[in-house]
Amino acid sequence: MRYKVLFSTLALITLTSMTVMVGLFGCAAKASMNVQTAETEPTPVKRTDGTTRTVEFTDGEYDGKEIVKTDEEWKKELTADEYYIMREEGTEQPYSGALNKNKKQGTYYCAACGLALFKSTAKFESGTGWPSFFQPIFKKNVAEKVDNSLGEVRTEVECARCHGHLGHVFDDGPQPTGLRYCMNSVSLKFKADK
Repeated sequence: MRYKVLFSTLALITLTSMTVMVGLFGCAAKASMNVQTAETEPTPVKRTDGTTRTVEFTDGEYDGKEIVKTDEEWKKELTADEYYIMREEGTEQPYSGALNKNKKQGTYYCAACGLALFKSTAKFESGTGWPSFFQPIFKKNVAEKVDNSLGEVRTEVECARCHGHLGHVFDDGPQPTGLRYCMNSVSLKFKADK
């Protein structure tokens, strides 16, 4: 009798685990339908009005010259997804961004203004579903501010030059900094090293 109960319990646990796994993989498959391809060089970006623009990449430390545009100007410049995330502080679905699993060597730039933000040498697998870095390329290239939007205190990360929303930073990352810059793929453009 004890063995029957044990076998029944194990069968129920296995069935429950399989159901959860199917549910998780179903969500991941659904999310991957919106995956974008990683860009390896500055390329034209299709705007919301159907025209294209080229993002010019800027290497080096931020020089203090801000880029200020109206909401209407940003709407014309950015794709709908870029505008939602970078100007309205949205968040892409986890595991849906093309740069989450990018393992190429190179530099990550702001998708709106092209300022250099992170090097691939600072990228790590966080298991969160978003590209994660333990430090920016230059501390001056990112700005941080308090975010109370979800009923908890978080630290929002923006591009220092155009103030585009990138994601959030947490203190649960690896050494040497102990930080996790959890970024939206849509907010970044990637250029591979040559």
